[in-house]
Amino acid sequence: MAGAVILPANIKIPNLKDSKMLSPLAREKVYKIIIKKALYWSAGIISNNIIDKEGISQTNLDVMNKAIKNLKIKPDYLLIDFLSKKKINIINNIAYFLIKKGDKKICSISAASIIAKVTRDRIMVSYDKKFPNYGFARHKGYGTTYHRAMIEKYGICKIHRKSFRPMSNIV
Repeated sequence: MAGAVILPANIKIPNLKDSKMLSPLAREKVYKIIIKKALYWSAGIISNNIIDKEGISQTNLDVMNKAIKNLKIKPDYLLIDFLSKKKINIINNIAYFLIKKGDKKICSISAASIIAKVTRDRIMVSYDKKFPNYGFARHKGYGTTYHRAMIEKYGICKIHRKSFRPMSNIV
């Protein structure tokens, strides 16, 4: 999951910060403000099967490009949370700046992280209805003790990334 957000200049959004620094309730509140005040916003998603096939590094770039492509306009330039030192391939040759810990420093990157996280959390809640044994609404797919216990008890399901531990040890 990746988010892309174009904010108006000098925008002030209360509690806009890295999505990991906010509670789920606070993220939801800020998310609603972002989608109202952003000039443009989008999310990109790539399936667990593609992540397993292509690897996390490549799919991080692919999903980011997907989010950028989903914007209604082509941005003049991109501010990107630092991914790696190697050159990245951005669609349409858009100029970009990699910013280390950008989700903590740059409001548009923080907003994009919130768009991505809230969208992902909502998807995981919907998966909880399809796969109730795993408690996805509770832990959102992260490797909590409870989630690991449910994998031990029920095995993996079709949305688990099989190339990640502990699933790679089970498959």
